[in-house]
Amino acid sequence: MKILVTAGPTREKLDPVRFLSNRSTGKMGYAIACAARDAGHDVTLVSGPVALAVPGNVCFVPVESAADMAEAVFSKAADQDMIIMAAAVADYRPSQVEEQKIKKQDGEFFLRLERTTDILAGLGKMKRPGQLLVGFAAETENLLENARGKLERKNLDFIAANSVADGFGTDTDTVILLGRDGGKNIIGPASKQIVAKKLIEIVTTPKGNI
Repeated sequence: MKILVTAGPTREKLDPVRFLSNRSTGKMGYAIACAARDAGHDVTLVSGPVALAVPGNVCFVPVESAADMAEAVFSKAADQDMIIMAAAVADYRPSQVEEQKIKKQDGEFFLRLERTTDILAGLGKMKRPGQLLVGFAAETENLLENARGKLERKNLDFIAANSVADGFGTDTDTVILLGRDGGKNIIGPASKQIVAKKLIEIVTTPKGNI
């Protein structure tokens, strides 16, 4: 299969030295890309800025912002058999980017934000017959309720729900993989590599083996 995986955070520029981002390390997305490659699939990895080595034998596409990631993913989506959106894409970006460094001043500073492109929703709308779409729901509360809602709203085939109430960056994980047919697999707690391997086994098996 041709599988596109996204990983890591995005950075939304505020001025030449500052940006808005999140705590995603990219470890899970990279583990998924490696697991898919090791299973014999043709893998493209679209990655935001992370401190991880580029995996060998994958097509690697580095990006910075949510707009960059949207452009990279949409340009390659039609050719993919499966897209796994493990990246933590920013929902908002500064509505104005300053050309010079914003100087400190007295009083409060207000920042106006605007929505970024919802890549996952866009993929759900353009999904062709036979193509599979896997999303992630990193939640701090109401994990399964929020994940199921996202699965339906964005026309996904699977969603991997994981709690980030204790933060990002750990080397282990527990993922609840929900299928569009109502099935549920609990993967972990285990290393991200083991979780990724099992996730790939499930989503690449006919009917998800759920």
